[in-house]
Amino acid sequence: MRAPLLALGLALPLLAAPPASAPLPRRPVHTFSIVARDAVTGDLGVAVQSHWFSVGSAVPWAEPGVGAVATQSFTDPSYGALGLALMKTGKPAPEALKALLAADADREVRQVAMVDAQGRAAAHTGAKCIQAAGHEVGEGFTVEANLMDRATVWPAMAKAFRGTQGDLADRLLAALRAAQAEGGDLRGMQSAAILIVKGKASGQPWNDRLFDLRVEDNPDPLRELGRLIQLRRAYRLMDEGDGFVTAAKWPEAKAAYATAAKLAPGIWEMPFWQAVALASSGKLDEALPLFKRVFAAEPFWKRLVPRLAEVDQLPKDPALLKAIEAQ
Repeated sequence: MRAPLLALGLALPLLAAPPASAPLPRRPVHTFSIVARDAVTGDLGVAVQSHWFSVGSAVPWAEPGVGAVATQSFTDPSYGALGLALMKTGKPAPEALKALLAADADREVRQVAMVDAQGRAAAHTGAKCIQAAGHEVGEGFTVEANLMDRATVWPAMAKAFRGTQGDLADRLLAALRAAQAEGGDLRGMQSAAILIVKGKASGQPWNDRLFDLRVEDNPDPLRELGRLIQLRRAYRLMDEGDGFVTAAKWPEAKAAYATAAKLAPGIWEMPFWQAVALASSGKLDEALPLFKRVFAAEPFWKRLVPRLAEVDQLPKDPALLKAIEAQ
């Protein structure tokens, strides 16, 4: 049961406190997770895996320019909402977490971690979390786990995060893989998720959520999460290519589409748009082999060609369109 937040001096405008006597979940969400800030980009993220259905709908929280939170064990989602609200008012992550724990009579069954936009991090593992349970707080990150096969899980996660090169998604995924290599959840695997937002809010929230991926139920959720991360990168490049096409920046569009196609072989939409960019920039000899491969794999793309010309996404050149459709 929580004490009223106003009594703790935690007035949160437009955000109501949770009910005074919210019942505990019937079962805890035993899991391992990492909450981190990328020191180079400032991006903020959470990654998690559990033997529990749809862990991504309960554990990870993040807001651009504010911070990130993981709430697990006997999960209380208000730690996510209220933790972000407190950090948004300027409270460092350690102070925000301390305040919320002080207001929670059930704090000893909670496991919660937070990092703010300045990289200040904090974590809590209640005394009644099921063993093996624990956490480690590092510079700009925390790792935490409960009901693990053994107590080496979270130290292995911290080591992997510190030692992995790449962007934040690469490093978060490396931490999850290291946890699983140490035995992970005593019960096995079921779901996983990753949530990454930008370190600074742009005023366009739809552009500030970089990764928001969930594997709800899968015998190997980390493998599937890795595949989805790769696809997300490819589709972000596709979005960039579309923007370049709209701005008639054909060389940039060509490069973005080509990289996307390499990241996601077998998704024929990607080489199709690369071919469109090439044909529109006068590089028909390079475009035709791509069109041929796409049409052979998925013939319906050919029907789109004249429609693109109608809206100036391909030149209104009968000879060019005929050459493309002949592939």
